[in-house]
Amino acid sequence: MNPNSRRIYLDCNATTPVHEAVLDAMLPYFRDAFGNPSSVHRFGQEARQAVDAAREQVARLIGAEPEEIVFTGGGTEADNLAILGSAEARPGRGRHIVTSAVEHPAVLSSCRYLEGKGFHVTSLPVDGYGLVDSEEAAKALRDDTILVTVMLANNDVGTLEPVERIAEAARARGILVHTDAVQAVGKIPVDVGRLGVDLLSIASHKLYGPKGVGALFVKRGVKLAPLLHGGHHEGRKRAGTENVPGIVGFGKACEIAEKELKAGWAAKMTALRDSLQEGILSQIAHVRLNGHPTQRLPNTLNVSFGFVEGESLLMNLDLLGIAVATGSACSSGTDEPSHVLTAMGLKPEEAHGSIRFSFGRGNSEEDIRTVLEALRNVVGRLRGMSPRYEAR
Repeated sequence: MNPNSRRIYLDCNATTPVHEAVLDAMLPYFRDAFGNPSSVHRFGQEARQAVDAAREQVARLIGAEPEEIVFTGGGTEADNLAILGSAEARPGRGRHIVTSAVEHPAVLSSCRYLEGKGFHVTSLPVDGYGLVDSEEAAKALRDDTILVTVMLANNDVGTLEPVERIAEAARARGILVHTDAVQAVGKIPVDVGRLGVDLLSIASHKLYGPKGVGALFVKRGVKLAPLLHGGHHEGRKRAGTENVPGIVGFGKACEIAEKELKAGWAAKMTALRDSLQEGILSQIAHVRLNGHPTQRLPNTLNVSFGFVEGESLLMNLDLLGIAVATGSACSSGTDEPSHVLTAMGLKPEEAHGSIRFSFGRGNSEEDIRTVLEALRNVVGRLRGMSPRYEAR
């Protein structure tokens, strides 16, 4: 990589850089307003007011009430609290949970944990676009079903799931509904009332806030058993002194996201995504689009390149200063193909040849041109070394 060349970051579904205004909002709570928000003196009350203000900012972004927001240590904890907390709070209601085959590992692992405790989990299949069939979800509901947990937007391919229709069927039977909206909030309009969900997970670092902080929307009246014990914090749903600087930054990030959505952020991302997609499909042979062509996050493009290992493609692009992903960051470090892509019906070699491009506020059309040129060269070179390509 030329040290003077501009680096291009196309992995915003893994994490985003902290917005400058977010960092500015956080700094005073490291240095001056450092009080414990549970303390009654002025230092503590300054911190409490900052946490309350952030709670309002997060709530406003998703159409919730401030008292329905529980701050957590991130999206994974929010998912765990929603699923495990629901199960433990309803010991006599039933022991059946419905989820999908393409959920984030935080959801799938929580469900597997409950299976070890005697719960039964139904995992809904998806079609070739990664979509759950809402009618099949309704058929999976039973008298002993206590929770349905289906993500709003998939982190690997960006497909948007029919959560509103699924929630309607579950609500008619008095069943709680949770959605992991970590990839959706800040990228598309999200309204908990319209969705009809009882629980919704968010992570700060996906929308230009700091890492290590997230939130769970808990609809008023929904009871959860806490995962952490030791204090009255967060409405007795999450014990432990609040991460005040992180929460302040999270709130500011939500405020900015609300403004940018109204200003057309999604349309800008869609234009960049479609420009790269059209360039790849028209200039490089043996590729396929993964995910729904239209019912998809505006910033997400997942493509399989035939006769190429995604890991090799990623590393070669990285040497050129271009950051992409072969799957979700939470699944990196394993040789297994993406569970999302295999659930969609891709063969292992197709899944292994996939690359995810996820755009953000720092990207431009110039980036697209640079990435397309790099892809043509790198894919051509790697295919030239592939016995499978030569033998096709």
